[in-house]
Amino acid sequence: MRLLIGSDHAGYALKEHLKTVMAAWGHQVDDAGCYGEEPVDYPDIAEKVVLGIKGGQADLGLLVCGTGQGMAMVANKVPGIRAAVCNDEFSARAAREHNDANVLTLGARVVGSGVAASIVKGFLESTYAGGRHQRRLDLIKAIESKYLKQGEK
Repeated sequence: MRLLIGSDHAGYALKEHLKTVMAAWGHQVDDAGCYGEEPVDYPDIAEKVVLGIKGGQADLGLLVCGTGQGMAMVANKVPGIRAAVCNDEFSARAAREHNDANVLTLGARVVGSGVAASIVKGFLESTYAGGRHQRRLDLIKAIESKYLKQGEK
């Protein structure tokens, strides 16, 4: 699977760890930054990752910041992106299976490296279940489309 990963300075160390883990699992992992622990603005990194997914450069995205929340807020501003903050493997699996999440966000100050690897594994091993979940996904897409047409700010 082609994955695009990014972090801010708070998530840098965990991002580097997860890149190694995911590559060992056989995934192609591309890094959208940051490249050190110097302070950066997380919205810039999140935007790079989600535009890469929208542009077809990756199948799924992974974003890491201090809590995962800021990255998710930015990612979810981009139409077609469904980012989920997950602090446990069950939530990560459910986000993929029920919500067709295409971006996982993690908080480096919330989960340790072992738990983070378990969460990522659950996310990557899961696929969208469709079926009874499709109606709700269609509703999400309709709401997104409605506000795109209205030009809401």
